[in-house]
Amino acid sequence: MSQPATTTPGSPAKTAAEYRWGLIWRMTFLLILSLLLSSCATPKPKPFDLGHWTRIQIEQLQSEVQDIPDPAGKITLISAAFLKTPYRSNTLIGSSETDEIFVLRLDGVDCFTFLDYVEALRRSTNFAEFETVLRQVRYTNGEVTFLQRHHFFSAWGNVPLAPLRDVTSQVGGSKTRWVVKQLNQKGDGTLYLAGYPVKKQVIAFIPPEIIDLSILDKLHSGDYIGIYSPLPGLDVSHTGIIIRKKGEIFLRHASSKRWRNQVRDEKLLPYLGKKKGLIVYRPVVEH
Repeated sequence: MSQPATTTPGSPAKTAAEYRWGLIWRMTFLLILSLLLSSCATPKPKPFDLGHWTRIQIEQLQSEVQDIPDPAGKITLISAAFLKTPYRSNTLIGSSETDEIFVLRLDGVDCFTFLDYVEALRRSTNFAEFETVLRQVRYTNGEVTFLQRHHFFSAWGNVPLAPLRDVTSQVGGSKTRWVVKQLNQKGDGTLYLAGYPVKKQVIAFIPPEIIDLSILDKLHSGDYIGIYSPLPGLDVSHTGIIIRKKGEIFLRHASSKRWRNQVRDEKLLPYLGKKKGLIVYRPVVEH
């Protein structure tokens, strides 16, 4: 038996099957449209993601480095575990207008969070302690707020009684330069970070024109370095870790370059290219 025809005023007769296909097409179109709109929406930030790690693997790494007496060996081994980790920017959550949320993400790091995780792992013995120490590394007094976050490298590594020491002048010797910076204030008086106060900071740096093998020979594996920025209001433009291997000196860093875009080792002297100065922080043995 054939399907009865259904008609509407002023339109040709359509079969029930044709109406069903029309309804299916409209529903499919709406579904595709909703998917497209959702893909264009701002993704919800994730505060926690261990990536390929498990808590057991993290604690195994912590246990493995406990028998290493010097911080250089610990940092070298811990940071090696991050090699090929994808570069991922803007993972931290919080601003002057939104609440700060504690973030622990090992699925991707930028040049600064890479140092956060390595240093926190160096100073902890289990996963729970890792989380606690990470708060102390990233925030003043471990207070998770936007204002207490260490937005600048010099605040991260150059504070009283810190487990790091500023050895820039020790490495650079008499040719070390000193400069007073108004951190967070651009040359035109505006701010890099809205709602964050301008802070006066005296910074020692090694100028690029004096960096040669004699200077680099004074660097240790495990030294945290900042690439000095001459721009007003900034202390560094990039950060990384010194690694010495096979008689050469490398920068282990989270590279944002499109053809790299991961944590990798790069020969330091060619990277600096006589154009980039250095700030050097060295981990203290007792931590």
